[in-house]
Formats: sequence, C-alpha cells, structure tokens
Amino acid sequence: MSIFRQKALEEIGRRPVKPVFVESTPVSGHFGINVFDRKTMQQYLSPEAFGAVISAIDKGAKIDRKMADQIAAGMKTWALERGATHYTHWFHPFTDATAEKHESFIDRTKDGSVFENFSGNALVQQEPDASSFPTGGLRNTFEARGYTAWDPSSPAFVLDQTLCIPTIFVSYNGEALDQKTPLLRSLQALDRVATDLCRYFDKDVNAVSSMLGIEQEYFAVDSALFRARPDLQLTGRTLLGHIAAKDQQLEDHYFGAIPPRIMYFMKDFETEAYKLGILLRTRHNEVAPNQYECAPLYEEANLAIDHNLLLMTLMQRVSDRHDLRILFHEKPFSGINGSGKHCNWSMVTDTGVNLLSPGRTPRSNLQFLTFFVCAIRAVFEHHHLLMSSVMSLNNSLRLGASEAPPAIMSIFVGSTLSDTLKSIVERVSDKRMTPDEKTELKLDVVGKIPEILPDNTDRNRTSPFAFTGNRFEFRAVGSSSNCALPMMVLNTAVAQQIVRFKNEVDALMETDVKKDEAIFQTLRKFISESEPVLFEGNGYSDEWRAEAEARGLRRVESTPSAFRSYLEPASIALFTSLGILTEDELKARVEIFNEIYVKKIQIEARVVGDLAINHIVPTAIRYQSALVENVCGLKQLLSEAEFNELATPQLLSIKKIGGYIKNIREGLHLLVNERKKVNEIAGFAERAKAYTEQVLPHMKEIRRSADKLERIIDDEMWPLPKYRELLFIR
Repeated sequence: MSIFRQKALEEIGRRPVKPVFVESTPVSGHFGINVFDRKTMQQYLSPEAFGAVISAIDKGAKIDRKMADQIAAGMKTWALERGATHYTHWFHPFTDATAEKHESFIDRTKDGSVFENFSGNALVQQEPDASSFPTGGLRNTFEARGYTAWDPSSPAFVLDQTLCIPTIFVSYNGEALDQKTPLLRSLQALDRVATDLCRYFDKDVNAVSSMLGIEQEYFAVDSALFRARPDLQLTGRTLLGHIAAKDQQLEDHYFGAIPPRIMYFMKDFETEAYKLGILLRTRHNEVAPNQYECAPLYEEANLAIDHNLLLMTLMQRVSDRHDLRILFHEKPFSGINGSGKHCNWSMVTDTGVNLLSPGRTPRSNLQFLTFFVCAIRAVFEHHHLLMSSVMSLNNSLRLGASEAPPAIMSIFVGSTLSDTLKSIVERVSDKRMTPDEKTELKLDVVGKIPEILPDNTDRNRTSPFAFTGNRFEFRAVGSSSNCALPMMVLNTAVAQQIVRFKNEVDALMETDVKKDEAIFQTLRKFISESEPVLFEGNGYSDEWRAEAEARGLRRVESTPSAFRSYLEPASIALFTSLGILTEDELKARVEIFNEIYVKKIQIEARVVGDLAINHIVPTAIRYQSALVENVCGLKQLLSEAEFNELATPQLLSIKKIGGYIKNIREGLHLLVNERKKVNEIAGFAERAKAYTEQVLPHMKEIRRSADKLERIIDDEMWPLPKYRELLFIR
C-alpha cells in the first residue's frame, strides 16, 4: 500500500467517532444577518438613498454618484458592525469559480492616523485586470483594462470579514467579459416583452420576473482520501478506478437516513447559508453512495444564481471543518450516477401571478396557455442551442448515460396538458369561430386545466425539460456549472417567441379578428409547429433516439460541436436581435469554451500519465516480481507435475499483468504523440475537435488496463484509495 493511502486510512481511523456538534438555533433568529437587504438598508440609509436603491432594483433607474456616496457610507457602517475589514467586487468570470479582489477599508489621514473609508466610486466601479481572465480575444494581453460595476439587484453580503458587492464585469469598450451581464440583459428583455404580452389579460401588470429554484447535487468524500488521489485534487474526478462490488445497485442510499457525519456538515453549512439569506428548504441522500442534494426556495433568477454560486463556496469552506471534501464535478466516479443542477424556472408578474400556473377561469387559463406555449415554442425553435448551453467536458460524461437526460432536447408536459394542447390544435381553425364554438372551447379548457393543480402531471426523470405543475424543470444543467449561461439562453429564446406571438396576434387583430380568437389561432399555430419536441416516453431508450432523428430533433454529438451552435445564423439572430450579445461577444464565448475544454483535457491527460507511469505501473511490476519470486520458489520445491498444477494461477497472473503493463505503456506513448500533434493545430475550435477524437480514446484505453490491474494486484500494495473506500463515509 502506498504511504499516502496508508496515512489516509490511518487518519480516518484516529478520528473521533462522533463529529463536532453544530449548535442549532431557530433559523428566524439569524436569517439574513449578513446581508445588506431591503430591511437592513432601510435602517442604515437615508430615505432618499434607500429610495434610489429600490428604484434601481425595481425599475432599473440609475444611481448618481452623489447618492452612491450616501449608500456607500451606510453600507460601510453596517459592514463594519458585522466585523468586515475589507470589501470586494464579486463577479462571475469564465472560470469554474467566482472572482474577488479584496481592498481594505483603511485609509490614511494627513497626520498619519488611519480611518475606515468607502466611497461611492469604490462601491459603483472597480478596475480589475481584464487580460488575466478568459476573454476569447475581446482583450489583448496589453489591453488589461476591465471594469466591475455594481449590480444593485443582488444585495451585498459579508463573508469572512469581507463586504462582497455583486457586480458585472465588462471590458474597456463595454463588451461582456462575464456570465452575469448577458443574464441581466436577458432578464430585462424577458421582463419587457412578457409585460407587454400580459396586458392582453391584465392592464395592471407592470413587470415580469424570471424565477428560479436550483437543486444542487454533490458528492462528499473524506478529505484524507481526497488528498491521496491526485486525480481528484487536480481534475475533480477519478481518472482511474474500478467500480466497487456494492455501489447503488440496491437503491438503499436514495432518501435513506443521512449519515451522522454528513448531517453535521449539512447543519453547519445550512446555518451559514441562512445567515447569507439563502433559504434552503430540502436536503436528502441522492442515488449514488456519498451523493447528496440540497435545494432552496424559488427566488428571482439573478439572485438565485448568485446564491447558488455562493452556496457552493460555503459548502467547500464548511466541509474543511468536518474533514470532508465536496465534489461538484458532474461525474467524479465511473459506473455510478453523476450530479447535476435541476433548474426550476417560471415567470411571475408584479401582481403575484405565476404565468406558468394554470388558473380557474377562462381568462387566467388563456394567459397560462399563452406563456406555456411560448415557452414550448422557444424550446423547439432552439432545442439544439439549449442542450448546447449545458455542454462541457464534465457534463458530457454524464448526459445520456441512463442516469441523466439524453443529449437530445424534448419536453414532457404530462397527459392532461398533452390532451389540452391536442384539443386546441384539433378544434381551433384558421377561420373565425362562432361565439358558441369559442365559448365551448374556453369551457373545455377551463374544465381540463385545473386537473393538473394537484400534480396531475407525473414526473419524467428522463426528460431534459419537464413541466411539473407550475414551472419547467431544466434537468440537464451540470452540477459544477454556472446556471447563468443556460438561463440566459432560455430567457432569450422565450422572449423571442413572446415577441413573435404578440406580433402574430396583433397582425390578426388588424384584420378585424377579435383578440381572444386571434390568441387561440396563434396558439394553434405555435402548438402545431412545436409538436416534434413534445415527448412523453422514455428518453433513455434507443427507440427515442431514432424517433427524435425522424422528428428532426438534433442530438448534441460532441461538446465541441455543441459550442459551434452558438455561431449558427439562427443563434446569432436570436441574441443580437434582443440586444443580449453581439456577434463578437458570441465568438469570444465560443473561443473561451473551446479553450477551457482543451486545457481540461490536457490536464487530465497529464494526470493520467502521471498516475499510470508513477503509481500504477511500478506497483504492477512489484507485484509481478513477487509472483515471479513465488513461482521460482515453487519450481525448486515441487515436482514438475505439482508445479504445473499449483503455479498455473500465478503464471496466468504474471502474463496478464505483463499484458496490461504493455498496454498502458503503449497507450501512454500514443497519448503523448497524439497530444503533440494536436497541440500543433492552430485555433482552439479545431484543437478541441481533435482532442475529442484523437486524445480521449487513448485515455479511456489506459484506464481500462489500469482498472484491470486493480482487480489483480494485492490490495495491500495498491497505491490509490479505492472506490469502496471513497464512496462510503466513515
């Protein structure tokens, strides 16, 4: 056994049986105490300053610099009372984490003494180095200037004695260098067009918000075992490792009793989350061993995404106190379920109406159907782009593996709503309806829709995009990803269809068609056009893949091919027409995606080489030598007949080990040579394609031989913690 594995197991054995107790107090007593929310702002800001912030949040009004000074002063007073010593602009670059540069509140007076200072300028804007983040060519190395600008719609918070101010990140010329800027643009676009459409039904609607609830799946492993696995440390997943005899086959982990050690960790990070205003509602065991899930209540989408990223940071920090390591990688262990984020999305008006919740009157049901069908039409129109928005190297290992949605977009709405949509298509014609026909259809709709209120839509876990009673659940998002990207694509696609829907209704009304009749005719057209994306069956089946192709639904063939979908004419038109992203910003994002993809495979390939040549092969040779020594000893002691009988298993093992060692060395030789060739290719897009086709297959072959060796070699000699040790918390 390697010294690292041995020390890890010894460290686990020395730990106290009972974890450190985490004090529990009522959540209401400390919820949001570290957040500069509306209630807190009202206490620390003047009425004028408070009004300016609220106008910025609710109406998008600009805050002038004089008012910003007042807001900064109140924010500083509150932060100092919460123990803050520094402040930072907290933003979302194109990395696997958020970014922050801490600045001290301390300033110097003329006489040499110090005081705490925080100006409106420091609140509103900072200037980090743009060229040091992925920019996709929008910034050159010598063009370092970039700006972070305050996002008032997401409240500031104190974390580890630092005042964190959520911001966007843009270049000197105003191009978006982050994930939040286009998200905010998409939210504004959806608000604008959805509010316009709502006024067909309710003149009092003045705003529509995109709402989101993000279910977060994750794995927890012992920190000592994590440190003994270089692949987990450097890539977030096990690049080598044979499946354990027992994992999730018995389905005994799912919703089972939470292990005490994990429960203490959960209580701890939940307490920290509550202090930061993150209202977690659910916790439970997931399907795979050592896999868990937490989920918050719904909130406005921008805030939900900020909270999800903050939650991931909290979980990593708190886990250190419990000698755990949290894995957000989509597929940290081969052979068992991976992890995702389930994004529950809806739209809500400022009058409190969920536009995706069926109502109890013909008018409210007509409104529901309008937005419901617009969302379906958006997913159909951009089904390939939406699936592409969740693709990454990590998530490509999970999707389509009969544990997560396939890489083909479809929508599940349930039998009740399927029948309702069919009835609209069958009964609404292009000609004008008589009053009796119109009344009959409305009554038929209102008679059907309320049936789904008590969850009459059964859930389909194989569907990437399922309707669950009052929201759509986008199940294909990866567990380590920033949800801003897929939600930006979804918001934009829906906004585009809302515009189209209203334009078609208005055009019909100009020909003297009554409004309700025009809405029904447009609904019929949208439903008919979107029919191929509606699927109620098993998304895991081979039959569905064939059927999807026959329906004209595109499957995401590879991650690099997914990235290319952003630059298709329909995608460019989608984003540019609504002012979400320029063509240059789109090209930059595709360049960044390909660059990250290539670099991750490069890292994984190097780690595979290191593990194979420095850990696996030497161990295999030592064990093979021990077998050879045993065989030689038997040869001296036994007769030829006895030797042939008793030494045969050892001889077979020696031969097998030699063959696997040969395969690994040959595979490494091919891997290195292919990497050298691929690295000569100019442009990350072509290089990403080549890495997929020419490098990844060699890594898989090396793993296959290494995992075979794990089953042969003496457990006492194996250098890496095994799955049976990693997957069961002790």
